[in-house]
This record gives sequence, C-alpha cells and structure tokens, in this order.
Amino acid sequence: MKRQIYLTLILVGSLLLACQPKETILMTTTELNEGWQFSEHGKNEWLTAGVPGCVHTDLLANGKIEDPFYRLNEHDLQWIDKLDWDYQTTFSVANDWLNRDRVALDFKGLDTYAQVFVNDQHVITTDNMFREYLVDIKPHLKAGENTLRITFLSPIKEGLKKYDAHPYEIPVSDNDLAVIGEVEGGKKVSVYTRKAGYHFGWDWGPRLVPSGIWRPVYLKAWDEARIENLQIVQREVQDDVARFSAILEVEAESDLPASYRVEVDGQTVNSSEIKLEKGAQTYAIDFEIKNPKLWWTNGLGEQPLYTVTAKLTVDGGTIQKEDRIGIRTLELVREKDEAGTSFYFKLNGVPVFMKGANYIPNDVFPARVTDEKYRRVIETTKESNMNMLRVWGGGIYENDIFYDLCDEAGILVWQDFMFACAMFPGDKAFLNNVKEEAIDNVKRLRNHPSIALWCGNNEILAAWYGWGWKNAEEAKSQENADKIWKSYQDIFHKVLPEVVSELDPSRSYWASSPSSGMGVPADLVNGDEHYWGVWWGKEPFQNYATHIARFMSEYGFQSFPEFKSVKQYAEPEDYDIVSEVMNSHQRSSIGNKTIEYYMLQDYQQPKDFESFLYVNHVLQAEGIKFAVEGHRRAMPYCMGSLYWQINDVWPVASWSSTDYYQRWKALQYYVKKGFEPVLVSPYIDGNFLKIGIVNDELRKIGGQLNLRMVDFGGQVVWEKSVLADIPANSSASYFDVNRYDFLREKDSYRQVLVAEVVENGTVIADNVFYFRPVKEMKLPTPEVNYQIESADEGFQIVLKSDQLAKNLFMTIGDENGFFSDNYFDLLPGKTVRVSLKTKLSAEKLAEVLKIQTLDSAF
Repeated sequence: MKRQIYLTLILVGSLLLACQPKETILMTTTELNEGWQFSEHGKNEWLTAGVPGCVHTDLLANGKIEDPFYRLNEHDLQWIDKLDWDYQTTFSVANDWLNRDRVALDFKGLDTYAQVFVNDQHVITTDNMFREYLVDIKPHLKAGENTLRITFLSPIKEGLKKYDAHPYEIPVSDNDLAVIGEVEGGKKVSVYTRKAGYHFGWDWGPRLVPSGIWRPVYLKAWDEARIENLQIVQREVQDDVARFSAILEVEAESDLPASYRVEVDGQTVNSSEIKLEKGAQTYAIDFEIKNPKLWWTNGLGEQPLYTVTAKLTVDGGTIQKEDRIGIRTLELVREKDEAGTSFYFKLNGVPVFMKGANYIPNDVFPARVTDEKYRRVIETTKESNMNMLRVWGGGIYENDIFYDLCDEAGILVWQDFMFACAMFPGDKAFLNNVKEEAIDNVKRLRNHPSIALWCGNNEILAAWYGWGWKNAEEAKSQENADKIWKSYQDIFHKVLPEVVSELDPSRSYWASSPSSGMGVPADLVNGDEHYWGVWWGKEPFQNYATHIARFMSEYGFQSFPEFKSVKQYAEPEDYDIVSEVMNSHQRSSIGNKTIEYYMLQDYQQPKDFESFLYVNHVLQAEGIKFAVEGHRRAMPYCMGSLYWQINDVWPVASWSSTDYYQRWKALQYYVKKGFEPVLVSPYIDGNFLKIGIVNDELRKIGGQLNLRMVDFGGQVVWEKSVLADIPANSSASYFDVNRYDFLREKDSYRQVLVAEVVENGTVIADNVFYFRPVKEMKLPTPEVNYQIESADEGFQIVLKSDQLAKNLFMTIGDENGFFSDNYFDLLPGKTVRVSLKTKLSAEKLAEVLKIQTLDSAF
C-alpha cells in the first residue's frame, strides 16, 4: 500500500538555485523502433516489421497480402488472427549501462497475448492491450548486442480456450462478427480478451483482429529513483490565485535525501527538501499560480495551458516529469427538478450545452493513425463549433496526442472505459486485469483539462434490460443469470468507480451510457439517452425533435462515402448499393434498404449510383438537422447533443459525418452550421409554426428576427420583423403562428421561409425552412454562375444563382481540396463566397470544378 507523505514546504530563492551545480540526468531512455523483423511463429521466415505496428500492416508492407479495405479482401485475410507471430530486434548495451541501478523495458502497448524474451530468457507474459508494462531486464543483459523477441499468441485461439473453459455462455451482441471471422462454431470470443472490441467487427467496421506492438517500446536505465507519475490536483480557484498540489509517485532504490522543485512555464514556484523512502511512495508539494487564466470550451473563450514541471534532484542527479494543465472548474450537475434529475456540465460556474459527436478509432489498425490525421479530426471538431467528443467504449483509450489536441482546441472528452455491447467475465484474474487497466489509463489522462467524465461502458445496461438479455439468461438458468449480473456489478459498480474515486476524485463517474443512474435504465427524464427509433425503428426524422432526454449521447443516420472515396475501394462493376462489394462495406443488418426507405419518403429515386450517394448525403444531413436543432431548442431540459459518429475506421457506409479519408460529408457541413453559437430554428409544433432562437454566448443579444417567404425565383411574397432580446445562454420561441393560417395564399410547393437574426445590421444566424418534402416541391433548374479568385492557400469561389439552387454541391474530381461550405441552399440573387483550400493551379481548378444541384439528381 503506497503511503502519501505531505511535506513541510521550504521556499528556495532563485539565488540559491542559481548556485546549484550542473545537474546530471538520472534516467536514460531509448526508443526501440528500428531493426524489427517478424515471422509466423516457428517458421523463421523473417520479414521487415514496423514498430509501432501490427501483423496485418507488416504483411501488407511486405506484399504478402492485398489491401484489406479493397473490395472483398477482408474476407480472404481471416487466417491471420488464427496464427501465432514472432517479432524480434537487437539492441546494444554499453558497459556503463550494466552498472546502472535498474535497466527495464517499457512497453506502452502490446496487442495482446505476448510472451517477451530477452536473450532467450522469458521476462514477462502480457494479456491486455490497454495496459503499460515495465519489466526489469538488467539480470538478462550483456555488454554489446542483445536480442528482444516477442511471441504474440493468436487472440482467437486464446479466446477459444477461455470460451470453452467458461461454465456458461456470456451474452455478446452480433457486433462480434464471428461468422465472417471463420471462428470455430461461430463462437464470440471477444469478451474474454482485453482488446479493442471493434477489432472483432462492428456494425460499421470490418473483422480484422490484429496482433503486434501497437505503441512504442522504450529501453530505460536509471539510478537512485524513478518518477512513475505526476498528478496535478487543483485545490482552489479564485480570480487572483489558483492553488494546486503536485503529487509525485516515486520509486526509490533506497532511503535517501532529495530536493523536489516545481516549475510553471519554466519559473520555480516552490521547492522542498524531502527524504525518499525505498519502494513506491508519493510526495506532495503545494504551489500557486497568480492571476490564473481560465480554460474554456471552444466558443466560450480561450484555452490557456500551463506547463508544470516536477524536478527531483538526488545525489547531484536530476529526473523530471512534466505535464500541461488548464485551470477550470467542471462538474456534472445531477439535481432533482420538476421533470426528474438534471444532467449537465457546469464549466467555470456556467451551465454549458454540449455540442458534439461520438468518436471511434481512426483506423482498424490504430498504430498507423498519423499525428496529422489526429490533428485533422480535432480541427474538424473545432471548425464545426463542437465542444465535446465521446470516446466510445468499443475502441481504445486514445493516444496522448488526441487529448493534447482536445486540450488545445477546447474540446471536452466524455471518456468511456473500453467495454461495449456485451457482458463480461467476472473471475478474480479478469477483474484484477481490468483494475490495472483502469489505473494505467486514469493516471495517464487525469491531468488533461479536456477529460470531463469517466463512463463505465457503452449500452451494456441497455442490453441487459432493454435488449432481452436478462430475460433470456434467466430463462436458461437463474443461477448463471445472477452470476452474469454480478460480474457486471463487480466491474461497473465497484472496480471502475473505486479506481476513479481513488485516483481522480474531482471527476464524475457514470456507470453506463445510456442510463438514469447506477444500474437504472434510461428513462428520458433522469440521465442520458441513445435514441435509435430513427434508423432501427424506422420512425420519422421529426421524432428527433420530440424524443428528448436530459442529454442525448447517441443518435444517427447512415450514408455512404462520397463517390471519390468509393472509387478508392471499389471498381465500376461494384457501383450498385446491392452489389456484393457495397453490401460488404455496409455492416448494418438493415443498412442499404433502410437508407432507401427513408430516401423515398422525401425524395424521388435518384437517377444513377453517383446521384444516389449525393442524395444520401443530403438525406443524412437533413435528418440529423431535426435532431441538432430540436435538442438545442430543448435547452435547459436537454443539455447535450452528441450524434453518432464523426469518423470511420475504414471506407464504409456508416453513420459518420466524415469518411475514412476524412472527407466531409454533407452532415459535417450541416452540424457546423447547426452548432453555431447562435441558432435560429423554424419548426412545426402541432398546428403551429414557431421560430426558436438559441444563444450559447455568455452575453445578451439585442437583435431583430427577420422572416420572409421567398419563391424559388427570388421574389419576396411575405415578410415580417420582430424585435428579439435574447438572454445569454438561453433558448426560447420568438414567433408562433397557426401553420395553416400562415400558409393561406402561399405556395408551399414553390416557396421557402427564410429566417435571420440581425444584430447591429449584421446577420448573426440564418436558416431556411421548407413546408414540403423535396419530392413534392417544384424545384427549378437553376443557372449557377461562379467566379474563381485567388486566395491564401487556394481560391475563393464566388457563387450566384438566378433561381433556388438546392443543396449546391461542389467537387473537384479526384483532386485534393477542402471547401469551407458545401451542400447548401443558394437562394436566388444572393452572393456566396466559399473558400477552397487546394494546391491546384487556377487552370486545373477551372478544368475539374463541377457544380451539382439537387434537381439534377433525379
């Protein structure tokens, strides 16, 4: 049991620090990322390997397999996860390293069943992808060249052993694609292995189960002591000062004196002389930051970050650990009210509506996700006016760069633990493995200001009570059903909340999403909700605006990638939504037919495959628009809207707003507008047309609501202006009228309602509203004129149309570029400027630029 030692603080002046002798470094670290080879176990047929990486990407790089994402190749690669694989490299050790107190290997991620050997001596066996492992190897080293070898056992074969040994079958959703995986007897073995659930398949992902060294490996040598962890605990925040404790977890080789110094942005803020005790102990030192600058979410303020460095000097040598912090207060507010129980986040004393998305890994092979790809997804999040991402529980605890970028962008993170859509074992070894996994990741992530909430699991409580699992298991055996539920309680009501309470007590723990409390199913009035009546239930899009809980943490609708992306994984003979390839890149059991069902409610049948993709994008975006605006209008009853999902793990028809290649679908453009700080939202409520205005800004707006009915040729047939005093952080209706009275003597087939909020002569929010589905409208064939102007990083496209250009869609063929806006309705007579970031020449752009409008799709 570690003992926390609080210190009597001794301030050390800058003069004394300046007189200290030059520091030597107690810790030496080398990344082992070169010279790696791999082979099928026992064959000694060695090929070059990439580390970090995995066996699938290494086989691909060596030309031994085809691209798993191309056409149907995934199905031909199911043999890989049934084999064991060896990885090896060599590293040199100088004589002086052998004189260091400790030499260890630091594995940041081994996926998953690994046996590690140094100079043919076994040093550790691992069984958890999500844990870090530090193993002492000094007794096995020699001066000169040393060999590191890792054998990765098949996760399928190991899973089958555990499956067959378990006394009863554990309920697992059909997301475990065991049949595609060609697993013996179709056995769903994923839950027995602490490994990313999505590797075994999902209803948006392939079945590709990798093994390998998926995060870096370091060789470390040190003397005297090692810093295991630095925790920055915020004690108090006032306008003029913020107070903290810097808690170092140190493993010392013996009892010895040390100096402990804390710096903020390079300036010493406190120091003390301490006595290290042999073994692992914690040591705390308090410090202050004067005139603190608060960290705010995207859209509400800046994101100042402070670098805190803890330095430990022992016998003239120094080790240090640093991390960045943001100063803010954040709480999940759960208070009884007239409806039920609130569920909202209060940041720096302000209730904040959470606008964002669910986030899954960026690739089925996470080691190949580049820093640039992480930057792009967080840039998309920020550009789209979001302030929260939910890291979903069937993926991974993300790489450090993800959370660093969220810190910088003002994006809060709802962090699931890695459990989703399945019950799990509950034996002592499994629970201990889960506990250590939680400890590793809570310690790693707790200093990030972006971490908002720890959530135990995704949809497991909902599955037990709502998907029929409880009743089915009780019908088979009450005794086994009780054991299954006890395992759930042990993991999500004991192990995980106890880790959070001990290691990160300032943050809330939410046992399951969705739910209304610990062990209490979701009920719309007391917690968060996953609403899938639209899609799975084929309920109308309009229900998004009425089926509303205190926090909407999942909802969504599917679309294919755009045509340019489809061409990267399919051939022309595949360009049909019912082709074998398109069906294989659609993992929802009701997918393509459901898209078509909803499409034909509002649109005519598109004329060809490419038009189908275009209309599908518009359909998805228009559907989710109902949800985004409805949720925001329901503030403060509802205080969060996170759609499913922002990204993809491979090229596929899915609920994503950006595809695998990070190209924006129509949905991404729509949510960017739908999440703007000020929203004006026309909607139908029973027999009434209403205009809601939502203001997320922390200031009152004295404005004017301008409404006009415009025909598709640009003529204004009705208009009205209303003064609108809009309180800060508010939602209300500012206009309502009987819809039938309003439409009297108006042509809803050929006219559109335009709503604008104007402040000091500037339009700060606008929206359009149609009273009929597109298939009933009399859409014109517009003539869209455009000019191309040079601009920084590309061009400005200046657009104007003689008639309504509905869902104007610009493409540049197979060239690369990003439009600042797309899929928008261009009203007649209005000039719109769209930025295009591209490296194309003006001549090439003029050649490839294509403009399409919805009327041409049928």
